[in-house]
Amino acid sequence: QVQLVESGGGLVQAGGSLRLSCAASGRTFSSYAMAWFREAPGKEREFVAAINWSGGSTYAPDSVKGRFTISRDNAKNTVYLQMNSLKPEDTAVYYCAADRYYRGSNYRIYSYWGQGTQVTCSS
Repeated sequence: QVQLVESGGGLVQAGGSLRLSCAASGRTFSSYAMAWFREAPGKEREFVAAINWSGGSTYAPDSVKGRFTISRDNAKNTVYLQMNSLKPEDTAVYYCAADRYYRGSNYRIYSYWGQGTQVTCSS
């Protein structure tokens, strides 16, 4: 079992930055692939970024590539999402997810989820 707790969300103006954190419980964190998703009101949950167990491979869609960076610190059982050049369309609840394997962009098959943290970007 893995429990995930996100933090770092908030209100930011367009062009600003935020860093989200996801703290995981359990001694096996380093064996899990981790991902970030987001969900805006009335929209389907959307893949934002993922990272493999070692941090050696990362994945992100074109919509955030070059602006968002995922990283992890296995010694701290934490995964991060650095978000730069934020846009109003980035406004959403951001969720951290974990699974034994990288599951791509399909949120339905990730095993563990955090409760989410709100990110609001104003124009």
